[in-house]
Amino acid sequence: MTRIRRPRIRLRSAALTGTAVLAAATLSACGGGSGVGSGSMTAGEAKQTKVSVSTSGEQAKAGEPVKVTLTEGDKLDSVTVKDTKGGILTGEISADGKSWTSTRTTSPGTKYTVDAKAANATAAQSSFTTAKADKVNKLAMAPGKDTTIGIAHPLSIVFDNPVKNRAEVEKKLKVSTSNNTEGSWGWMMDYSGKDRVDWRPREYWKPGTKVTLEADLNGVDSGTGGGWFVRDYKTNFTIGKNQVVKVDLDNHRLKLIRDGQEIKDVPMSAGTPGGKKASWRGKTVLMSKEGTINMRSETVGLGDAYDKMVDYSMRMTWSGMYAHAAPWNKGYFGSANKSSGCVGMSDADAKWIYDQVQVGDPFEVTGDDAKGTQALNNGYGNWNVSWTEWQSKSALKS
Repeated sequence: MTRIRRPRIRLRSAALTGTAVLAAATLSACGGGSGVGSGSMTAGEAKQTKVSVSTSGEQAKAGEPVKVTLTEGDKLDSVTVKDTKGGILTGEISADGKSWTSTRTTSPGTKYTVDAKAANATAAQSSFTTAKADKVNKLAMAPGKDTTIGIAHPLSIVFDNPVKNRAEVEKKLKVSTSNNTEGSWGWMMDYSGKDRVDWRPREYWKPGTKVTLEADLNGVDSGTGGGWFVRDYKTNFTIGKNQVVKVDLDNHRLKLIRDGQEIKDVPMSAGTPGGKKASWRGKTVLMSKEGTINMRSETVGLGDAYDKMVDYSMRMTWSGMYAHAAPWNKGYFGSANKSSGCVGMSDADAKWIYDQVQVGDPFEVTGDDAKGTQALNNGYGNWNVSWTEWQSKSALKS
């Protein structure tokens, strides 16, 4: 029998780095030993995917989209860019099939793996790592996740660090509602001194509306002094009962209105007019129900005027305006404003109101016995500006 000497074939592979060619070694369809070589391909042997990638190395710049370009072949079949935590950079293949570009940007301090496959070819893989962020920005959102709130509560975000790239950040904040509620973002300096952005509906929310916020901020630079966002955020809430609390400073009455009908009318005494002790007027929003708390006058700039444990406390502003029980002031309920800025009621009336109201209910305070209108950032004063003025506060205003 004649002995046939088989030629020796050397196998080689190429790794994808930066704009280098990406190639994957494969076996022939028959399972033989031939692979990627310099000679011609045998029948049934798979082609190699060859692409270039816009991002490379171990200290790649963050905040950039990734572009994968086919260097040989007809069309890209699929491209996946995934980080080590399983997060995926979504993207789209161009109309001609020659390139893929991510719709999200890369996050700092993250390793990504690129898998690319051309039509009728085998896939190939490579990786790159972005440089770490010098500073990271974080945020706090209100209302809380899976909560039910009143018809006036805005969607509010306060940032740990300054946000100079407000337009870029706002583009990543996606609000969706169950009934296509019209609304707009508005930027301000929070009462704490931090940057803040709120989403306010044009009018009070409709009861039953379901709201979702997706803040796709991972990989977004907040600008000079602010740092990078290194994660996405998401929250959701539902709008509860349609009710409004009306506070009449001049007539010393507080009324609860539900579905347009008056449910309760109680006598009260608000802040002493003519100085720092006067109450704020305007459309405020119930921020929190705090129960029994210690109120001290020095915390609101009123010296040592009082230091009391106060029941059924309902916060209306950051500056310390509450509605609460004030039995020590009962001689003035319904007749005069003689408190240190808060709306005081009897124990029984305060308990009843406390049990009925929801965080997010509007407290509409009217009357001349006030020291002015609540500021936009002193709690949620969003409703004290017109819709046109509110829209002008968006970083994306035309």
